[in-house]
Amino acid sequence: MEPTSPVAPVARASNEPPREHRSRAPEFYGFVALSSTSVLFVVYVLWALLPDEYIRWLGIEWYPSREWSLLLPAYSIVLVLLTYFVYFSLAIAHTPSFSDVCAIVDTKGHLPGLTTPNPYLKHADPSVIPELYDIPIGIVNRILYGPKINVIRRQSR
Repeated sequence: MEPTSPVAPVARASNEPPREHRSRAPEFYGFVALSSTSVLFVVYVLWALLPDEYIRWLGIEWYPSREWSLLLPAYSIVLVLLTYFVYFSLAIAHTPSFSDVCAIVDTKGHLPGLTTPNPYLKHADPSVIPELYDIPIGIVNRILYGPKINVIRRQSR
């Protein structure tokens, strides 16, 4: 038997993979970026290392002072470090304190309504699939730390 197509079982299957319809623009942009940065790097190194006579022999009459060959990388490194510092500082500045309510409860939490019966006990009934709710921090603390605090209180009496 000849293989058939999964789309049309009567049609004959093709041995060629399906054609991809995607743009080749990223390849060209990548080539241009690689080529231009390579040329700029070579020009930068030649400007930084060649003596003045060779640069004038190439026909270049004016070029920036050689001290910029060290200042540009140094300023770039300082700019990158300053960017990291600013983002880190903004993240710390916008972080709520531990006592703030939004550090415990957010607007995306799915909590049960106040009028409904206790939905956290529905898991005990084998015939019911309980709704999915976030567990409030009070219940979590009571389960995690409740018995230990009671033991410590009993021992201190």
